[in-house]
Amino acid sequence: MCLAIPGKVIEIENDPQGVRMAKANFGGIVKQVCLEYTPEVELGDYVLVHVGFALGRIDEAEAIRTYKALEAMQQLGELQDSEVSPPRPPDQETIGAHP
Repeated sequence: MCLAIPGKVIEIENDPQGVRMAKANFGGIVKQVCLEYTPEVELGDYVLVHVGFALGRIDEAEAIRTYKALEAMQQLGELQDSEVSPPRPPDQETIGAHP
């Protein structure tokens, strides 16, 4: 099963190629995430992140409930163990292309 994890956006910037990126705090662990699919996100917002991409914005209460559920299931350890390189949004030319 694939889960999206809530994170609080603590910094927003464009990378050298102009991709909108953020640093997000996931319960004390800070990771870089791509905001290209969520242009409405602002500093301080909570976002749901899957494989390094913010998929949507959620409120703080929902983020807290999600963290508690993930802690109860002992699923937060993967955040600490993974060292994820910054994600790249797919090129328009490669969307729908098959290897």
